[in-house]
Amino acid sequence: MIPGSYAEYAIVPAAKLAPIPASLDAKSAAAIMLQGMTAHYLTHSTYALKPGETALVHAAAGGVGVLLVQVAKRLGARVIGTVSTEAKARLAREAGADEIILYTQSDFLAEVKRMTNDKGVHVVYDSVGATTFEKSLDCLRPRGYLVLFGQSSGPVAPFDPGKLAAKGSLFLTRPSLNHYTLDRAELLRRAGDLFQWIAAGQLQLRIENSFPLSRAAEAQKLLEGRKTTGKLVLVP
Repeated sequence: MIPGSYAEYAIVPAAKLAPIPASLDAKSAAAIMLQGMTAHYLTHSTYALKPGETALVHAAAGGVGVLLVQVAKRLGARVIGTVSTEAKARLAREAGADEIILYTQSDFLAEVKRMTNDKGVHVVYDSVGATTFEKSLDCLRPRGYLVLFGQSSGPVAPFDPGKLAAKGSLFLTRPSLNHYTLDRAELLRRAGDLFQWIAAGQLQLRIENSFPLSRAAEAQKLLEGRKTTGKLVLVP
């Protein structure tokens, strides 16, 4: 959460750091922090999933998506994931997703309605933004939550809040990790959970590739092109 991470060294306030346990290597710790902490606060705080609830996870094979699916399943939720290809569908299933929707082959809204008997889901975790926003709202049951935590397809257009009432008294939030690690105790609690789950084999990391720092631009282009699954790690 400190700007300037594409560097060999960085000066960071100690309060922003989490000690790595002996059971975890530095590469895995680097891979889990941002996306793992995001999956943690989304499922435990922004919308605290309960056993038996249903969540829709967009980009379920992405870096956050794979972890988000695993954490949601750990909490006892039913997870519906959207992906673009069969290869990504396999990754989402391996993470534990109960149902997969290939949005390139079928309308995800229609599929969600079918899978929930027209009831809708309790929460949508949406990192895509512009292209999914309106239909994500329509996937929700009354008083459901749309958690918009990214915009890989672009920012959402100006929106009339009155639509939230018309569609079922819905909730909309745009969270940020900074606001869910406001003090050191919260940071350590979230990081500690992640480290414990990895050590116990309850959370699987997917590091797709490692790049030397000199190839940071190449890694950035892959991320911007949405051509990655799992995590890319830069090694100084």
